Amino acid sequence: MAAAVVVSGKIIYEQEGVYIHSSFGKTSDQDSLISGILRVLEKDAEVIVDWRPLDDALDSSSILYAGKDSSSVVEWTQAPKERAHRGLEHLNSYEAEWDMVNTISFKKKPHTNGDAPSHRNGKSKWSFLFSLTDLKSIKQNKEGMGWSYLVFCLKDDVVLPALHFHQGDSKLLIDSLEKYVVLCESPQDKRTLLVNCQNKSLSQSFENLLDEPAYGIIQKIKKDPYTATMVGFSKVTNYLFDSLRGSDPSAHQRPPSEMADFLSDAIPGLKINQQEEPGFEVITRIDLGERPVVQRREPVSLEEWTKNIDSEGRILNVDNMKQMIFRGGLSHVLRKQAWKFLLGYFPWDSTKEERTQLQKQKTDEYFRMKLQWKSVSEEQEKRNSRLRDYRSLIEKDVNRTDRTNKFYEGQDNPGLILLHDILMTYCMYDFDLGYVQGMSDLLSPLLYVMENEVDAFWCFASYMDQMHQNFEEQMQGMKTQLIQLSTLLRLLDSGFCSYLESQDSGYLYFCFRWLLIRFKREFSFLDILRLWEVMWTELPCKNFHLLLCCAILESEKQQIMEKHYGFNEILKHINELSMKIDVEDVLCKAEAISLQMVKCKELPQAVCEILGLQDSEVTTPDSDNGEDENVGMTSCPTSAFQSNSLPVLAASGARDDNPAEISMSPNVSRVTPA
Repeated sequence: MAAAVVVSGKIIYEQEGVYIHSSFGKTSDQDSLISGILRVLEKDAEVIVDWRPLDDALDSSSILYAGKDSSSVVEWTQAPKERAHRGLEHLNSYEAEWDMVNTISFKKKPHTNGDAPSHRNGKSKWSFLFSLTDLKSIKQNKEGMGWSYLVFCLKDDVVLPALHFHQGDSKLLIDSLEKYVVLCESPQDKRTLLVNCQNKSLSQSFENLLDEPAYGIIQKIKKDPYTATMVGFSKVTNYLFDSLRGSDPSAHQRPPSEMADFLSDAIPGLKINQQEEPGFEVITRIDLGERPVVQRREPVSLEEWTKNIDSEGRILNVDNMKQMIFRGGLSHVLRKQAWKFLLGYFPWDSTKEERTQLQKQKTDEYFRMKLQWKSVSEEQEKRNSRLRDYRSLIEKDVNRTDRTNKFYEGQDNPGLILLHDILMTYCMYDFDLGYVQGMSDLLSPLLYVMENEVDAFWCFASYMDQMHQNFEEQMQGMKTQLIQLSTLLRLLDSGFCSYLESQDSGYLYFCFRWLLIRFKREFSFLDILRLWEVMWTELPCKNFHLLLCCAILESEKQQIMEKHYGFNEILKHINELSMKIDVEDVLCKAEAISLQMVKCKELPQAVCEILGLQDSEVTTPDSDNGEDENVGMTSCPTSAFQSNSLPVLAASGARDDNPAEISMSPNVSRVTPA
C-alpha cells in the first residue's frame, strides 16, 4: 500500500460517502464510521485507486456510530456528547423527526493532542492508494446484506480495509475498473472478482473489438437509453452509421447486421428470436381463426359514475365500472376522482370518510418526506453525490416536459416547480431507485389531472409500483417486455417477423420508447389521458400494452414491407409516427386481437402466460351484465395480419405483471372522445 500522498490526474471515477468501518468505537457495541472519498485517476499511463477521509481533521467525537448488532443494516446513533445536548422539546418537534441535518451531525473541532486520531505526515492513517497493476482481486458483499462494500486485495497479499458505499452501490466503480482490467468471478467464490482473468464473457470480448466511435454510442445508449431514444431514432441510427463508417472507406461496407448487434448489445442479455435460447419453445401450425369485430362506447359520464356510488361513498359493481372505463374511458370531469381508484391510491370499497382520513395521513407523510430533501443545505448536497445527481437529472428532465398543455408552459410555471418537488420527494420515498430520466413523463399527466401536489405524488408512487422494472439499472423489465412482444408478434404474423429479422430489426428495439414510458411521447397530451385510464382497468388481459404495440405494427406493416424499408428506415418511420397515431383505433384493434387469441383453442402456453390467460379464458368487456354497449360505438376493420398455420417461436420466460397500459395505431374510424 502506497503512502497517502496527493495525486493529481484525470478523474475517471469519484464517489463520496464511501466509509471505512473501523474498530475503535467508543463503546463495545459500536463501530466508528470514517467517511471518505474514493477516486480512480489516470496519471502518466497509470491508473490509480485512491481513498482518503473527506476531512483529515475530523476528530473521533464527530464520527458517526453504527450498532454492531444491526447485521449491517445500520441504525444511526449520535455520538454520546451530541446526544446529551439535545432536549426533549427538540426531539419531539416536527423538524427533528425528519431533518437529516439535525439527526446526523458532522461537527468539526480543532485538534488537541489528546483527542485527534494519529496521522502520518499530516495525513490520516486510513488514507491509501495503489496502482491498478498491483490489484489481485476484489471481494464483494452478499446481496441484500446492508450497504454495498468492496475489499481490495493486492498482489503482495496486502488486504485493504473494506470500503462501504453508503450513498449508492459499487457497480459504477466496477464498471470504471473494467475499462482497464478484465474481471471475472472466482470459481471458488462468486463474490470474488479476479483481475485479468482469461475467461472474459463473449459480450465483453465483442465490445473490445469495437472501434472508439461505435463503442462511444453504445456506451451512451447503455448509460441513458431514455435520452438516446427520446432525441429521435432517426438521429440515433444516422449517428450509428456515421460513427461506424468513420473516415475509412472500407468501413462503409459493414452489414446492417453489425448495427443490430450493437443496438442489442446496449441491453445486455436481450436475446430475441433465437430458438436455441433456454425458455423458448417452437410451436407450429397455429390458426388463430377469424378476428372478431369490436366496438367502443362513449366515455363514462358523471351521471353514470354517481349512480354507482352508495350513500357512504363506496363504489358499487366495481367490475362493471372497470368494463365501462375500458370500453370508453372517462369524461374529464371524473378523472380527478376516478384515477385515484384506478391507480390504487383509494381502495374501491372505501367510504368517503375513510378516504378523507387516508388523505390526511398521506398528506402528513408526503410533507415529512419533502422536508427531508428541503432541509439539506447546498454544502451537504455537495457531499452527497447521489442526491446531487438525482436533482440534476430531475431539473434536466423537467425542463423538457411536454409544453403542449398550458399547465406546463413557461420555465417558471408553477406546474414545473411542482413536478420538480414531487420527483425530489419520490427520491426520498424510494431512494434505492431514486430518479431515472423518463419518470417525469409519467408524472406530468397525473399532476395535470390531480391539480394537487399530494394526490399527484401518491398516484405517481402507485404508477411507479407498476412501472419500476422499466427504470431499474439492469433493465430486466425492458428485456422481458421486448422478448414477450416478439413472441406475440410472431404468433400474429410470422411473415412480418421474418421480414424484420431480414432487416436486422427482429430485436424490436424501435419499440423501446413505447414500452419505457407507456407511449407518452407517441400521443397527444389528451389522448394519453384516455389511453392510460383504459390500461389501468387491467382489462381485458395482462400485458394489454403489448397487444397495443402489435396493433400499431399491424397498421404499419404494409408500408414497411411494400417500400422495402431497411434497418435505418424502419427506425426512422416508427419514430415519425409520434403524434400521428389514433388512440381509439389502436384500442379497438388491440382488444380485437385479445379476443381472437382467447378464442384460439391451441394458444401456446407461453402466450397464455404472457397474457395471464388460463384455459383460453379472458376477462372481456363482452361479458357485461346487460350493459348497453350501443352508445356511440365504432367498429374495427378486419386484420392485416395473416394467421393461418403459422410457425411460432414462443418465449416462456418471466412474466411481466405490469397492468396493461398503452395505445397506438393508424387510421380506422374513431369514436369522438369527451
